[in-house]
Amino acid sequence: MLKRVAVFHHPHSEGAAVFSGQFAQELERRGVKVFVADAWEQAAAAHIELSDLVVCIGGDGTVLRAARVTVPHAIPILGVNMGRLGFLTDLSPRDLFNRIERVIACDWRIEERLMVRCDVFDGPAVPERVFHGLNDVVISRQAPGRPIYVDVRIDQALLAVYRCDGIIVATPTGSTGYSLSAGGPILAPTEHHLLVTPVAAHLALARSLVLQPESVVDLRVTSDHGAILSVDGQEDLPVSSGVRVAVRQSEHITRFVRFTEPASFYAELAERLEMQLSSTMAHRA
Repeated sequence: MLKRVAVFHHPHSEGAAVFSGQFAQELERRGVKVFVADAWEQAAAAHIELSDLVVCIGGDGTVLRAARVTVPHAIPILGVNMGRLGFLTDLSPRDLFNRIERVIACDWRIEERLMVRCDVFDGPAVPERVFHGLNDVVISRQAPGRPIYVDVRIDQALLAVYRCDGIIVATPTGSTGYSLSAGGPILAPTEHHLLVTPVAAHLALARSLVLQPESVVDLRVTSDHGAILSVDGQEDLPVSSGVRVAVRQSEHITRFVRFTEPASFYAELAERLEMQLSSTMAHRA
C-alpha cells in the first residue's frame, strides 16, 4: 500500500496544476500523504526520497524532469498526459481516476528503462559535473550558421572528427526523439544500447552507430567557438574547446508504472507516430 506520493505538474499548465490538486485530495481522502509541486521547483527534489511513487502530470517533459530528480532513488514514476499523447505518458486524467484504487494498492507492473550518464572533464581526473538523463546527451553549436568540430572516440578509439551541427548520444527511450529527427534508428525501449547520431555532418560518417552496452563515448569540441551540452533538452551547460565529455550507460535506471501487460512496442510506436503526424497537420491547417 502507498503511504507517500509526490505529484509533480508542468509549471506552465494551469490544467495540470488544477488536476494535481484534485488528484491529491482523492489520495488524501484515502489516507495517503501527498506532496504537490511544480516539477522544476527545488523543493520537489527534497521530497523524492520519502515518496513511494512519483505521479507526473503534464507531458513527456515533466516525466524527463522527474526521471532525473529521482536519481539515485529509483522511485517508480507514473506519467499522465494532459493533451497530446506522448511516448512516456500512458494515462489520461480519467484513466488515472479510474485506477486510483490500483494505484494505492500498488497493483501494477514495473518497466525499467536505461539511463545515460554524462561526465564533464575540464582536467584529466575528477569530473567537474555529472549528469544523468533518460533521453539523450547532445553537444550542439551555439552560434547559428557556425558548425562545430567534435572529436568522437568510442572506447578510446577515434571514430571521426565531425564538422557538424551537433552530436547526439541517445538511449533507446531517446531514440524516438531528437535522434530520430536527425535520421537515427528506433530501438525498443527495453534494449540496453546507446546510439551515436551526428546532426548535419559534413564530409564524415553521417550514419548513426549502435554501441555495445559497455562502451564509453568521449566527445571533445575542437573548434574555437563554443558549444552547448544539453541533457534531455533541459540541463544546458556551455562547453569550451578542449573540454572532454564522457558518455556511458548510467548505473541508475528509470522505473515506470504500467497497468497493462506489455503490448507490441511497434504497434504502439505506429499509433503514436500517426497521432503526432495528425496533430502536426491539424496545427498547420
